[in-house]
Amino acid sequence: MKRQTMYFRMITASLARRKSRMLVALLAITVGSTILAGLVTVYYDLPRQMGEQFLAYGANMIFVPSADSEGMRSEEIDEAVAQIDADVEGAISYCYESATINDAPIIIAGCNLEETLKTSPYWQINGALPSGDNEILVGLEQAEFFSLDVGDTVSIAYLPPDAVREGEQIIGEVEGKVYQDFTVTGLLDTGSSEEEYFFISDTDMSELIDSDLTYDVTELRVNADADELAASVEKIKQTVPGVSPQLVKRITESQTTVLSKLSALVLLVTIITLALIMICVATTMTAVVTERRREIGLRKALGASDRSIMLEFMGEGLLLGFIGGLVGSFLGFGFALLVSTNVFNSTITFLPALIPVTIVVALAVTALACILPVRNATKVDPALVLKGE
Repeated sequence: MKRQTMYFRMITASLARRKSRMLVALLAITVGSTILAGLVTVYYDLPRQMGEQFLAYGANMIFVPSADSEGMRSEEIDEAVAQIDADVEGAISYCYESATINDAPIIIAGCNLEETLKTSPYWQINGALPSGDNEILVGLEQAEFFSLDVGDTVSIAYLPPDAVREGEQIIGEVEGKVYQDFTVTGLLDTGSSEEEYFFISDTDMSELIDSDLTYDVTELRVNADADELAASVEKIKQTVPGVSPQLVKRITESQTTVLSKLSALVLLVTIITLALIMICVATTMTAVVTERRREIGLRKALGASDRSIMLEFMGEGLLLGFIGGLVGSFLGFGFALLVSTNVFNSTITFLPALIPVTIVVALAVTALACILPVRNATKVDPALVLKGE
């Protein structure tokens, strides 16, 4: 019989004779490995999941025209978006124009209405988004002011800037004023400044002002951390001179703060978990060594070396660490999936590389925990433990 086979049989037989003690140590290693693998999986996927949660509050990046530009062309916006090295989940551009309803001034926003909810998922619409020509979405504040409701028709008057002469006010029948009727399809409730605007499609806005659109602001939802967003901003500034990118700091800074605190929490829990594993394994192995003092003394009296005794006890501990780490790596994914589903309401990806990492960490922690008990085993004096035998 080969020495390796004999060594393995000795270890497994020793573990089998002490099932209750070894099961406690194995359970501790498995639970610790499960928590470790689960936390590492959640931590690895945490930036993406937190990014998705914070994106629910709206755009985290905006484009505005540069200082020497009156507006952004759609080609410039597309070029700027292409410079972002991250997943752009939504991008919508707004063109704002002044107009009147019954000589009362209003602000109209022309945009791709189908994309609005991608960057502003918090919008609550009573009715529906405009989907056809000459349809309009009215902010709740303006709807109350003008007594508008879904299905009503509103006549909007637009006066091109070049039609206004010096000293002339935009009231009454001014030459050059354009009238267009719109059907209200929905009322917008956000609790914010959006309630002060009227929203129409890009096509209707272009017809109303009788020219191609240049945009005043573009809102983007980018699934990336603060460093990636900052890098994209610098890249756009250097490559697209007509666009001035800016970060929405109230979102990006909050995301960074929460991520740093959660990272610290994960690290703290991991350290405590590893410490508890070491304590449990060390206590179990110490009890095993104490229980087997006579056996160790007999073996040393028969000529066994300290090295052989050390290898046997260390082998028992490492075998428990391997099994616990292997089982814990799979249970850890289930733990991470449970946390991700219940806390972040999203799925998580299994990381195959986590299996060897968890096993190695479990082996390392178990080996450290076995050092003191194994040293005590090598210090057993055969003359004392076998006295009277």
